[in-house]
Amino acid sequence: MNSSSNSSPLKQGLGKSIYYLVCIAIAVVMFLPFYWSVLTSLKPNDEIFAMPIKWFPSHLTFEHYLKAFTTVPFGLYFWNSLVLAVSGVLANLFFGSLSGYAFAKLNFRLNKPIFRVLLAAMMIPGIVTMIPTVYVMRHIPLMGGNDILGSGGMGLMNSFWGVILPGASGTFAVFFMRQFFLTLPSDMMEMARIEGCGEFKIFWRIYLPLTKPALATLSIFTFQAGWNSFLWPMIVLNDPDKATIQMGLQAFSYNFQTDYGPMMAGALVAILPILVMFLVLQRYFVQGIAFSGIKG
Repeated sequence: MNSSSNSSPLKQGLGKSIYYLVCIAIAVVMFLPFYWSVLTSLKPNDEIFAMPIKWFPSHLTFEHYLKAFTTVPFGLYFWNSLVLAVSGVLANLFFGSLSGYAFAKLNFRLNKPIFRVLLAAMMIPGIVTMIPTVYVMRHIPLMGGNDILGSGGMGLMNSFWGVILPGASGTFAVFFMRQFFLTLPSDMMEMARIEGCGEFKIFWRIYLPLTKPALATLSIFTFQAGWNSFLWPMIVLNDPDKATIQMGLQAFSYNFQTDYGPMMAGALVAILPILVMFLVLQRYFVQGIAFSGIKG
């Protein structure tokens, strides 16, 4: 009995050691690409592809960061991406919350059928609807020189609105906010109606302030998607002064060659807003993920 009782703590210690070793190995594998990016942005050109691989450069240089900001108007691209990403976040927070509240708390006739159609739309890849969306943006009446029939001009093409409007109320935003609103009690809504509050006032004054964790989580997801968007802005925006930061990184690949130093430097600068946003909103992020899937 003594030998078995002594072996039990030994087995537990061995199991924990293996567990931590596996976790450390996975963490190293996941961190290695980021470390390589940072290293490439700080290495001299002749050491980036040196063999054997130099995991520690002979000296650090910031010439790649300087080249990233001088080769292309990186500051302008940064601002354009920020405008598009923030606009997308604000639009999705408002319209997604409004639609999610309607699906969760209002008992209208086609509530469930419309929501099922919405869920089905989430399974359609964005690339499938890209050409029809371009056609709609191109032929919007009375916009961008178009007449009332939607012809004669460019519509919303080559404008920020052409990037913002198609994703102003994403299906994921509606679904995510609906799931969170379902976790909130309906008693407050009934009491507010008895007191004479209108439906929008109930949504805006009572329920929306309770959804801060969900709003923070949705903000992170939407900002990341808008900030990293490349294909759709490249199709819509033809003016170089309206290019985004992801489009600007393409400038470092030319003539079948890639200037990896400035590209890595620009990519690291590009991830800073997402990193800062996550650090600021991380305490709400965990709460939002925990509560959004409780009810279906």
